[in-house]
Amino acid sequence: MIVLFTDFGTGDPYVGQVKAKLMQHAPRQLVVDLLHEAPDFNAHAGAHLLAALSAGFPAGTVFLAVVDPGVGMPRDGVVVLADDRWFVGPDNGLLSVIAARAANTQVWRIDWRPEALSATFHGRDLFAVIAAEIARGEFPAGKLTPRERLTVEFDAGDLPCVIYIDHYGNAWTGLRKVPLHAEVCAAGHAFKHSESFGFVGRGEGFWFLNSAGLLELAVNRGSAVETFGLRVGDAVSVGA
Repeated sequence: MIVLFTDFGTGDPYVGQVKAKLMQHAPRQLVVDLLHEAPDFNAHAGAHLLAALSAGFPAGTVFLAVVDPGVGMPRDGVVVLADDRWFVGPDNGLLSVIAARAANTQVWRIDWRPEALSATFHGRDLFAVIAAEIARGEFPAGKLTPRERLTVEFDAGDLPCVIYIDHYGNAWTGLRKVPLHAEVCAAGHAFKHSESFGFVGRGEGFWFLNSAGLLELAVNRGSAVETFGLRVGDAVSVGA
């Protein structure tokens, strides 16, 4: 299985082009669209989202992860094996939270370059080919060099800010394991805990631990973005 995690969006041709390359090189592999609306250009937020969302996939899954504002610049492409799941993408911090939280991690730099390599589309021309080879069970050792660690590493602890807004207007944060009695504050507003949407009144804001294990700010049958003006990057604090 190859799982796609990008900031490409679904209204442009980029996802389709990546899938075509995967079909060419790994035609028997199932390709899953995990997320294509990761916050644009934001590898830090993407790193925490990817760490949360990848946890439910089985060993052997290959993640093709691309949030890469530095594409074409002198940053490496890498392969990470973290607790028996494979991750292929840029060495810009996007894979660093996964790597740091795993009990067992191995890292390789991608040395190989295809004859045709777009300066702005390594996701299609470089990462997709490597991901396809790994998914086929043909580890491309001749195209990789082992590394002790990633070059760019974000703090793998919780990230106390909004990292993703879903289409309902709910705000995901990089916080985990928050006490249920805690009061959470963001954008100048305080949020009390509720287990789920139906336990608060219509239009009322609250926080809960979502299905990915992250603290989420929401409004019952409404939008936390419209109601409270929340945006990606807004600081989130947890009090008693």
